[in-house]
Formats: sequence, structure tokens, C-alpha cells
Amino acid sequence: MAHRVVVWGTGNVGRPAIRAVAAHRDLELVGAIVANPDKVGQDIGELAGLAPLGIAATDRVEAASAPDVDAVVYTVNADFRPTESLEEVQACLRAGTNVVSTCFYPLLHPPSAPPEILDPVNTACREGKASIFVSGIDPGWALDILPLLLSGVGADIREIRVQEMFNYALYDQPDAVRTLIGFGTSMDELPPMLLDFSLHLVWAPMIRVLADGLGVSLDEIRTRVERRPLEQTIEVPGMGTFEQGTQGAFRFEVQGIVEGRPLLVVEHITRIDDACATDWPLPDSGQGVHRVVVEGRPHFEVSVHGTEAGEPGAAGGGNALAANRIVNAIPAICAAAPGVIHPLALPPITGARQLRDTAS
Repeated sequence: MAHRVVVWGTGNVGRPAIRAVAAHRDLELVGAIVANPDKVGQDIGELAGLAPLGIAATDRVEAASAPDVDAVVYTVNADFRPTESLEEVQACLRAGTNVVSTCFYPLLHPPSAPPEILDPVNTACREGKASIFVSGIDPGWALDILPLLLSGVGADIREIRVQEMFNYALYDQPDAVRTLIGFGTSMDELPPMLLDFSLHLVWAPMIRVLADGLGVSLDEIRTRVERRPLEQTIEVPGMGTFEQGTQGAFRFEVQGIVEGRPLLVVEHITRIDDACATDWPLPDSGQGVHRVVVEGRPHFEVSVHGTEAGEPGAAGGGNALAANRIVNAIPAICAAAPGVIHPLALPPITGARQLRDTAS
């Protein structure tokens, strides 16, 4: 019997999540929850760029906790409403609805999650006999299952580095681009995402997951940040003017230190204009890439660049890959014991049930 699924949110991750659920042979898409009043009543297939599916979007959050719903794909941007989002997810879990999500960074690595977050979520899981799995692309599978797989073909490994390089001019989240990431803001102000606390909150859990998978003990986790100003004023469609002298590029590292040296490294190189910080690495092609670099014998690199028809910009393919990861994990999450699921506790997740029937 197919698992009945509701997608909560129809933004950058919610749209591809709807498409992924609709295409999965073991899942039945039964609803989508929206916050925008203009979307209420619209066909969720059309909201996701598909043909009509005959299911109307609703703003009734109770739809996620209906007795006949097996799982919720929670894609709401929790960065701007963390308390409310966590309460919504706990309500689903208490009702017995399993949850997969790209939000709630501390839950990426359950053993190190703060008790004030982990304990109430685990309590809700026990009450409802439900499970929750949190992942994405970066943070997410590009930092755990991909480098772990690639480490298996390396030898004498001295460093595993995972890079994200993107131009955010076409990222369809203006508030996040300006407010959280800080493009277009004063170089005298460090934006929220680049604070040491934020880097540890979002990416340290992934360093810990990778360390778990490789069986190494971390001495500590360090961070490093560089920023560059725009050398010219630019106009970005949909986001307006970014003034010369404001933040135009940043580069950070989150380093997992093992035996006194950085062995596991997350690196982001991000711009709002490709003409800024041209001495820093750029994607080999296009406006974005995720890359794993294994420094050993031999040195090798594997790059992932996704594109998604109808989705804006370089991040469109990445958002789809993030959505697909959690959607394809739903059957395993529904079968798991109640609680917060460690990514390495999952069985191998393949796309077997996403293979299109040749007759369709």
C-alpha cells in the first residue's frame, strides 16, 4: 500500500518535493499546505509546474496531522520562524505522522543536537510512534553519503573537502540573500549566516556525521570567514540594486580537526556577481556546483551540477536534489523506529521507485 504524503510549503524546495512525491511509485500525494492566501484553492500540480493533479492547496495546517496521512514533507523556511516551525513539526509527530524536512539544522546529527531541541522532538516521536529525518544537499547528502562513498575509492587520504560554489543572483529568496547571507549590506556588519555560531549550528553537524561514517574522533571544529565588497553597483532582477562597496562575495570554511590538522572541510564560495573576487575559485561551468575533493592517492574531484526545468537559477537543481533525497527516504522513515533518524542509520536510498515506466 502506498504511503499517503502531504507536502507543507510550495517554495523552492516544496515545488520539487511535490513533483518527486507525484513520481514515486510507493507514495500517494494527497495534499499541500500553503501560507500564501493567493495559492489557497489552486491545483498543487500547477503550483509545482505539473499538469493538474486534482488536489487543491489548503492553508489548513491540520491536514498534515490527519489520521490517514503517513508522512509530511516539511519545506517551510524555518530560518525566519524557528519556534513556530518546530511546534508545527512536533504536532505532526505527536499525531503519528512521520516527517522529512530540509529544516532544523541541529537535527542533522542527532547525537550532538542540543537537548532543548532534541528532547521535545523525541518526546513527540514517542507519543505518536513517529520518526523525523532532516537532510538537504549542503547541509545534507553532499556532505555525508557522497563523500563517504567517494572515500571508498581513495587511498592515503589527507583531506576530504566538500565545496559549494554559487552565484546567488538567481536564488529565489530575496530576504535570505539580503538578510541572512548579507549580500548588499555593509562590510562593517557580519551577516547572521557568517557568525561563528551560525556556521557551527548549520555545518558542524555535517562534519560530525562525516566523522561518524569514517570512524574518526574530532579534536575540535574550527571556522574561517573571508568577505569581499562589490567593485561596482549591480542590478539583480527581482532583488533590486546592490551598491558598490557592499558585500559581494564571501568564503568560509568549517574544519573538522583530527590529530591537529583539518581532515574534513566544508567550504563555501558564494557571490552575487561573478565579477567579484575573481581570484577565488569559480564553477567549471554555469553558476553553481557542489564538489567533493579527495586529497590522497590519487587526488580526485567529483562535481555535481543539477538543473531543473522551470526553476530559477543555479540553485534550482540543488533544491530539487535536496527535495528528492528526503522524499525518496520516506518509505524507510515510515518503517523506522520512533525518533530522530541519523542519516547513516538509513538503508541505502535509491531511485528504484522513481524510474519512469517506459510506457508513460
